[in-house]
Amino acid sequence: MAQHNPLPRACRWHRRAPAVALCLIVCQLAYAAGVNVEVRGVDELVRTNVLAYLSFERYRKGGAELNADTVERLHERVEREVQAALKPFGYYEPKVDSTVTDLGHDDWRVVVNITLGPPVLIEHIDVRVDGPGETDPLFTRILGHLPHAGDRLNHADYEAIKTDLQRTAATYGYFDAKMVRNELVVDPPNHNANIALELDTGERYRFGKTTIKQDAIKDSLVRRYLRYREGDLFDLTQVLHTQFALDDARFFINLEVQPGDPDRKAHTVPVDIHGDRRRKNNYSFAPGYATDTGARVTLGFTDPLLNTSGHSFSLELQFAQVTRYNVQARYAIPIGDPAVASFAMRAQIEQQTLADVTAYTQALGPQITTVRDGWQYVGALNAVHTTSETINSTQSDSLLVPEIDIGSVPKGYYGEALFEHPFFAELRGSNSALGSSSNFIQLHAQAEHVFQIAPKWHLLLRDELGASLVSGFSSLPAIYRFFAGGDNSVRGFYYNELSPLEAVCARNPTSGALILTANGTCQPVPNDFIKVGGKDLITGTVEVVRDLPKNLGIATFVDYGNAFDHFGTQLYYSFGVGLRVRLPVMTVGIDVAQPLNMPGAGPRLHINFSPKL
Repeated sequence: MAQHNPLPRACRWHRRAPAVALCLIVCQLAYAAGVNVEVRGVDELVRTNVLAYLSFERYRKGGAELNADTVERLHERVEREVQAALKPFGYYEPKVDSTVTDLGHDDWRVVVNITLGPPVLIEHIDVRVDGPGETDPLFTRILGHLPHAGDRLNHADYEAIKTDLQRTAATYGYFDAKMVRNELVVDPPNHNANIALELDTGERYRFGKTTIKQDAIKDSLVRRYLRYREGDLFDLTQVLHTQFALDDARFFINLEVQPGDPDRKAHTVPVDIHGDRRRKNNYSFAPGYATDTGARVTLGFTDPLLNTSGHSFSLELQFAQVTRYNVQARYAIPIGDPAVASFAMRAQIEQQTLADVTAYTQALGPQITTVRDGWQYVGALNAVHTTSETINSTQSDSLLVPEIDIGSVPKGYYGEALFEHPFFAELRGSNSALGSSSNFIQLHAQAEHVFQIAPKWHLLLRDELGASLVSGFSSLPAIYRFFAGGDNSVRGFYYNELSPLEAVCARNPTSGALILTANGTCQPVPNDFIKVGGKDLITGTVEVVRDLPKNLGIATFVDYGNAFDHFGTQLYYSFGVGLRVRLPVMTVGIDVAQPLNMPGAGPRLHINFSPKL
């Protein structure tokens, strides 16, 4: 190794003095007093490992003051530290050249130039699994993804194979597994290496008896949350899933689901479950703001454990400038597999402003929820009374509305609240045969997906479709009509701005009664209209997001859509840019969008909160 150490003499100046002087000025501006370490000649992954080995870098991170004697001592370590850092990547004969420069003011600059040299290549690799688990797909998967002869030696890959074999054995019940061969032989002069690993699996254990110690709910209900059965092949992931399912039920505090000591003779593993009854109800208070709703506040109360049968009750109240108020109550009873299925009675009272319509709604009905094969199904039957008020009229309706919802859910889903579904659809309707005042059937579907198109670049695609079959649109209550525009619809337009229009009816200025035409319809006021919603809907988004440091991102997007009464009606478009601020549990979006095909419309600010991107 060539070491150029000017210590303890003053800083060495080279012929390119002006360039060096400029460099020193920049370095002094960019770094506080201490040491600046530069590693050249290697990629970022190797460079990171070299810095981790260098004593200079550890002193820099520790903020320790350096004198000339300490710097000289640290400089003497550079060659062997770099060599040690490169061996894990298969480089055993690097050439290392380093210099240390005194920049003055207790600043030092260390430059390490590395020439990697020829790498050590794998000459032969032999990884075997013997015993009863030899043909188990858990192990054959590992054996199917091994390095090949001729590949550069990487110690991390070797350790990963060994660790993967041992972890798989421990996770899936091969508790007698032994690594009977564990060899990595490196021949640096000939630049080759041989790898040999051999695992003897022994018998795979099965689940034994499950012992339950708790007094919150019936033991029989606890057992319905188990993700395994006695006698099944042992799988630690199912023990963890049992813990997750019971945690999500919120019956317990200090819950532990732990495998016990293996029975070496019976080849079984017992499981112990212990939990303390949750004795406190949950209360929540959440103020917020969005341009759709204005200022809002949400109050919540939940009693997750009404009795030993696992019944629960929740109540939520939301008050907002635009949507006014929404009160929802839910009484839930676990059924079937209680981790993913429940029966509930729901009640709702709501006042909401839908463009130029004010709707008052009361609803009550049963609901059954279940999850199967990555899909959540919700069936409901709602008795609904709703009143729709406009400047023209007031309409009250009573309906019995069957509904079925389907949404995609992530793998391992156990009923926790979801902020979004990659796909969601609801089908609902009503008929006079059920005693309803309106006959309709309606489909509403939404799909959304985020693609990573390049490092730090994301493409979000979102589409929404609504369609209704109605016998007499005027009889369709406002709460079942579609509107578009707003933070989560077509940005650039205010909340529910896009809608079919209805003429404002003229009134007698004295009596206030509607003025009717000869055929019995109301006489319209010229050029005066209200937005009353449509029976069909299309909206969508194409958005590109670029990640930035500090949990920030910038976005550019195009939104499109409209609510209408006939497919083929003009869609409206907008273009915008936005800022994404990523918080621990959500992303805050601040967007400015400009409508593209609505004359006279100006840009609009949107603020929204979501878990995506």
